[in-house]
Amino acid sequence: MELTERKKKVLRSIVDLYIRTAEPVGSKAIAELPDMNYSSATIRNEMAELTAMGYLEQPHTSAGRVPSAAGYRLYVDELMADYRLSMDETRSINKAIEEKMQRVDQMVEKVAKMVSQATDLPAISMASRRYGVTVKRFELILAGAGSVILVMMLSDDEVVNKLIKLPLNLGEGDLKLLSAVLNATMTQLTPEEFTPGLMDRVMNSAGAAASLVPVVVDFTTDTLRRQSSTNMAVAGHVRLLDQPEYRDIDKAQQILTSLDEDALSNLPAVMQNQNGTKVLVGPENISEELKDTSVVMTKFDIGDGLQGMIGVVGPTRMDYAKVTARLSYFAESLSKLFAKPEQPQLSQAVEGEPHKEV
Repeated sequence: MELTERKKKVLRSIVDLYIRTAEPVGSKAIAELPDMNYSSATIRNEMAELTAMGYLEQPHTSAGRVPSAAGYRLYVDELMADYRLSMDETRSINKAIEEKMQRVDQMVEKVAKMVSQATDLPAISMASRRYGVTVKRFELILAGAGSVILVMMLSDDEVVNKLIKLPLNLGEGDLKLLSAVLNATMTQLTPEEFTPGLMDRVMNSAGAAASLVPVVVDFTTDTLRRQSSTNMAVAGHVRLLDQPEYRDIDKAQQILTSLDEDALSNLPAVMQNQNGTKVLVGPENISEELKDTSVVMTKFDIGDGLQGMIGVVGPTRMDYAKVTARLSYFAESLSKLFAKPEQPQLSQAVEGEPHKEV
């Protein structure tokens, strides 16, 4: 069955009305809209056909309809009108960013709170590296009997170090040999590539310094994982309770307990090759815990190899046009803010442990 322009207009009106009222929409309410020049009978026929096509659902025996996940998908992709932010909205967002973004290392938590306040929905904020950090070069320095300093230069030009103490005496030649082996075999690797087989091969080539290899591998993989980890914050959980869909205590409790890092940790993968804003409607969510909600996400550039992501979680009835416009404006403003050279970067150096004994 063809989705005619009339069907699209009826569907768009139903979604718009349901977003505003949270009540099933009947043909009479649509017919009374100023731009609707169809009779109630015609609208009822179109609603019946849209229901048969899977774009609408009838939750009760009443004549009212609500959008399905497929209906919301079509609305987001083709039907929703652009939402223009008012001057007050843009002024409010700019003021919040300028006043509250004083320390970039607290950016993730603050942005989540600001986005939640601006959208009146639970918000997600993340910061991660656009590419994995690896080791560019290893150096081993003799620091006395039984003491060796491991120095690593990372691919982002950060330098970390560790003091290693072992009950053995090594010479400069032993350390030069091990440094050469490490630089030949363990640079430009991700943490997952540091396998037991690799460690065995390095130990077999390390000569008298072989006992240093497990310590080097452990410190290297731990450093790379810390450098590549995603910083995440979720704010505004309780705002869901204001939505009619979650007046049921059991349903509210189920979704509130699902808004944690485990359920949200896969969202950055969805945005990996995505430009602009991404909308996941209901079952499209890759996390089972979010299948009854919609997620809207967008990215922004932090600089220094870092990328930010913001998003909101809410009912499938959310006002997609308004939420998308506000998230896009946030992302553009944050990218401009971090592009300013006077702003510090969201990057915490991995502190070396020059006094820790192993």
